[in-house]
Amino acid sequence: MKELVAHISASLVDSPDQVQVSQSEVDGTITVELTVAQEDLGKVIGKQGRTAKAMRTLLSASAARDGKKSRLDILE
Repeated sequence: MKELVAHISASLVDSPDQVQVSQSEVDGTITVELTVAQEDLGKVIGKQGRTAKAMRTLLSASAARDGKKSRLDILE
């Protein structure tokens, strides 16, 4: 799932080399933390959060296949 978020994010931003993704799992919930350059933050979030919501939906569907829950945190 970490690779999925990294691939989508790198495709959206102007500075793909500054995309950092970390993943941790606690009690069956996978938490993915995404960090991008400050000027690319708006591109990852999208208008009214639509891009972020779409990434969360894809992440949730991927986690559901494994019987787990997921969470995407976009950090500044």
